[in-house]
Parts: sequence; structure tokens; C-alpha cells
Amino acid sequence: MAFRYGEYHDGPDPLAPPYDVRAALDEMGDAILSGSTPVHALRDLLKRGLPGAQDRRGLDDMLREVRRRRRDLRERGRLDGTLEKARALLDKAIGQERAELFPDPSDEARFRESALDALPDDTASAIQELNTYDWRSAAARQTFEELRDLLRREVLDSQFRGLRDALANPDPEAMERIRQMMSDLNDMLDKDARGQHTQADFDDFMEKYGDLFPEKPRNLEELVDILARRAAATQRMLASMTPRQREELGNLINQTLDQAGLSDQMRRLGEALHARRPDLAWNAPERLTGEEPLGMGDAVTALEELADLTQLETALRQDYPGARLDDIDEAAVRRALGRSAVDDLEALKRIERELEEQGYLLRRRGKLELTPKAVRRLGETALRRVFSSLDAGRRGDHDQDDAGAAGELTGSSRAWRFGDEQPIDVVRTLVNGVRRGNAGNGTRTAVKLSVDDFEVAETERRSAAAVCLLVDLSYSMALRGTWAAAKQTALALQALVASKFPQDAVQIIGFSNYARVLQPDELAGLDWDMVQGTNLHHALLIAGRHLDRHPDFEPVVLVVTDGEPTAHLMRSGRSAFEWPPSHETLELTLAEVDKMTRRRATINVFMLAADDRLKEFVDEVARRNGGRVFSPSADRLGEYVVSDFLRLRRAR
Repeated sequence: MAFRYGEYHDGPDPLAPPYDVRAALDEMGDAILSGSTPVHALRDLLKRGLPGAQDRRGLDDMLREVRRRRRDLRERGRLDGTLEKARALLDKAIGQERAELFPDPSDEARFRESALDALPDDTASAIQELNTYDWRSAAARQTFEELRDLLRREVLDSQFRGLRDALANPDPEAMERIRQMMSDLNDMLDKDARGQHTQADFDDFMEKYGDLFPEKPRNLEELVDILARRAAATQRMLASMTPRQREELGNLINQTLDQAGLSDQMRRLGEALHARRPDLAWNAPERLTGEEPLGMGDAVTALEELADLTQLETALRQDYPGARLDDIDEAAVRRALGRSAVDDLEALKRIERELEEQGYLLRRRGKLELTPKAVRRLGETALRRVFSSLDAGRRGDHDQDDAGAAGELTGSSRAWRFGDEQPIDVVRTLVNGVRRGNAGNGTRTAVKLSVDDFEVAETERRSAAAVCLLVDLSYSMALRGTWAAAKQTALALQALVASKFPQDAVQIIGFSNYARVLQPDELAGLDWDMVQGTNLHHALLIAGRHLDRHPDFEPVVLVVTDGEPTAHLMRSGRSAFEWPPSHETLELTLAEVDKMTRRRATINVFMLAADDRLKEFVDEVARRNGGRVFSPSADRLGEYVVSDFLRLRRAR
């Protein structure tokens, strides 16, 4: 057997590597770590598209192309082309008839001329009267027949896209076949309305009349959709004209259908289509601004495409509640933008689907949420960002690299120093001896070790810590643009403790008018609270309970805030807010600071604003507790918090 290989053209390359859904999550993570919600982050990713090897277009690119095509269609031409051409042919026929009558001195010729002079200005009415006129000029008769053929083709083409070519050379048999087709079509629709229609009925219909439907519908629903969209576009064309144009063209359509014996069948069809697709914009006017006159068929086609593009634009914007990519009609995308856009859309749908199927996104009650698996990855991303900004000399992530043999192995080794108690790294020690004694000679000799060959395995002492990170969720954090940095810092610290210090007990507490414990899987989707109040008193109460549950752990308390306390928890459990802060709020908050001091917990405060009241308060906290005060910029908050945590862990 002979085989021939070539480039694959039928869609995307089936052998191309699948898109890395983790990369999509990381791109979403950039937005989430900047303060966006998961649903907005996913929407932004789908709008941008998928950069990289596959280089798929996003929704924004498709939207721009749709809008460009709509603009081009609007500038394509005018809707009154058929009226203009019909009037021109009518004037030509009348002129030819007058030229034939002028040399004739008879009274009959004058009578005919007076009849022509009395024709109404309205094109449809003039044609109606001339239908019974006995033309003396053969050229005029031929021109008038050309006019009638034009109207027949244009009217039927405005309803059935494939009939213009079928009527190019009309004959009685062709018109009879069209009449029979419409009768069979209406009968099939009536049968379907009674619930008696079968696919076999449709197949028989298409076998007889399939050449009249170039769209090649596969079932009755597809055929109804094709015909309804075109019928609605015809109605929109009439609605878009001036009242005079609409009346003239409407009369021409009715006359043409009457003469063809199709008016009853067309009325039945129009009623059935409107009943099946009332959702279409049947009478919404659409303005075309071009100069070229368009025939009825071309004008209806333009309006049909405009309606498709309008609906497609709405779906591509994805700016309505519960919007999903599945709402976008692939058939409409194919008609408007081509096969490549369908492939791009499918790639975007696959990303949305894979993020859910691979356990990164969860759709609960119509709301998109990140799973714990996704939060862990975003935490790792946030931690990498923090570490990338740390200076190499300041970055330690070990507690103590000269801990005794009881320490935990880190996986690395170093040269032995006098007094080291760490275990000897036998493999590295022997490798050093072999390299020094047998470098390149290829002979097998005994390995002789020197003191310089010995290496010891690094260990680190891992004392458990109870970590409390208190994050301000008040509205002022969003107003000052510091909320995104606070959320990223919380994610980074959670990831650091989970990966480097799994024996630690970490608790992240968010506080605004009330305080609450934040679970790791809700950190990424967390948003600030649009309420008044900075209830640090309540947050310290919760943190104290966490430390009391771990009495043997080393206490670590970190506070991230941009304002002094303005709320406290009353005995009733309700929050009391007052600004400027009341004496009671400050007194109760500082009382919890004193309790932290008695627990041996150092409170380090990361101050995100330069407010005088805040400075005065945190200075008092530092005086009472012995902790430190930091004033980092928002973009360096994570670096400060992680560095301080590592410093505390090393000190412990």
C-alpha cells in the first residue's frame, strides 16, 4: 500500500500537544493575586486568548472582527435598490412605448398616450395597471417582462436564498415546482405542529427540493431556523425604509406573489415561522449608510448577517449574569468569522472545561470558585513572587543550618568544620576523594580520604510555631489600592508554612467590622468588605484562642492594616463602630495586646498608610508588646511579611 503525507487542514492539528491548563491557571492567578475575583480572572483570560505555541484568539479579538464586519455591512449599500431598478425598468418600458406611439397619428395612439400619462406616481400602482395593458411596442413588452421577472426573482430570493438561480430562466414548470414545494413545506410544518412529523418526512422533502436550499439543513429545526431568520430580515428591511418606500415595496411584493399564485402559501409560511421563532427581531429597523443600491435579496442577506453579528456580539461580550462560552452559537461564529474562529472558540471552551474537570475550578450555585488545589498553586505563585524580590543575602529559608544531629535533613550538604555534629554525607565524601585522588588516570586504586574531602548533611531545627496573620478587610484597603497586596501576602504565607514548615499551625484572620477565620480555599476568591469598621479587637481575640490551643508552639502574630482600630466587640457580641476611635475601642484593643504580651507573642505590625493616628497607635502597641513596626509600600508587603516570619522562625 502507498501512503502520502501532507499538512493537516481539517481543523486543529490532532497531534499538537494539549494546552497546559496550569499555564491558564497561572495567567488567571496574575489577576487574582492583583485583587480580581476568580470569575473576572477567567473572563479576562478568555477575552485575551491563549498566547504561546497555539496562539489562539480571545473573545476580544473575535469581538473586534465582528464589529468591523458589522460596520462594513452597514456601509455596503442602500435598501431601496429593487425599487430603484424597478422604477428604471418601468420608465424604460413607458419610454419605448411612447416612441412607438409617437409617429402614429390615430386617435388610438393618442388614447394610449393619455393612459400612459395618467399612470400613478407610485411604482407598484403603475405596474398593477400596466399588467393588463396591451403593449404595442415589442421592445416595451420585453422590458416589462424583464421587470416582472426581476420582481419575481427578488421577492422569492428574499424568502428563499436558493430561488434566484432557479428562476433565472423561469418557465411554467419551474414556478409550479416552487408552488408545490411551498405547499409541501407548509404541510410538513402543520404535521410537525400536531406531533406527527418524522425525520423520514424531512428526508423525503429534501430529496425532492434539496437543490432549492443551498444551506443543506439536516432536519426540520435547522430548516425552520434558516427560513425564520431570512423572513425576519425581510421584515426588518421593510421596517428600515421610509413609509413611502415601505408601502411601494410591500405592494410590489404582494402583487408578485399574487401573480405567482404563492400569496396564500407565503402567508401560511410566514405565520408558522413567526410562531416558532418569536424571539427574532422581526420589526427592528436597521440603518444602512452605503451609496450602492442593493436588490431585495442582497439587502435581506445583509440584514440577516447583521442580525447574526448583533447576537454574536452580545454573546461574545459575556457581560451578563451567568455568562458561559457554551452560550456562543458555533454556527453563528462559523457563518460570521469562518472555521478558524470556531477552532479558537473550541480551544477557549476546552480551557474553561478542563479547569473544572481537572479540579481547579468549581461552579457552585452558578458561582465560580477556586478549589483548594488551585489555591495551593496560586499560593506557590505568590510565594515565588515574594522570593524573587528578596535579596540573595537576606533570603534564608532554614531555621538554623548548624543544628545538631537531631535536626531535620534538608537534602543539601556542606564541607565539614571542626565541632560539627551533623551526620557525615558518605556519598559526597567518597566522591570528593575519588575526584581528588584519581582525576582522569582511569586506574582503579584505593580511595584515600583527607580532611578536606569530608562533607556533612545539612539539618535544620524545626520548632513548631502557632502563626496568626491578621489581615485588614475594611473598605479603606480597596480605596488605597493595598487590598490586592494583602491578599497576595496571605496566600504566600499560607503556601510558605504549608511547604516549608508543615508542623506549624497557621491561622489567617480577616477583620473589618467583625473578624473571621479565613480558610485556605477561600483566600484567592476573597474580597474586601464594603462596611465601616476596623475591629482589631475582635481579630486579636480570635488569634488569642488559636495560640491558647497550641500552648507548646512558638507564637507568631503578624498584623497587616491601613488604619487604627475604629470598632470593638461588645458584650452582646455586636460590633460597635465609632470614628474617630472611641476611648473604649482603643482600651479594649490594647488590653488584647497586653494579653498577647503575657503569652510571649510578639506582635509585628505592617502599616500600609502614613496616618498620624495609625502611627500613634502602632507605636503604643510596640511599646507595650516589644514588637516591631514596618511601613512597607504595597508592592513590597509580601517581601516584608515573609522575611519577618522567616526571621522569627530562625530566631526561635
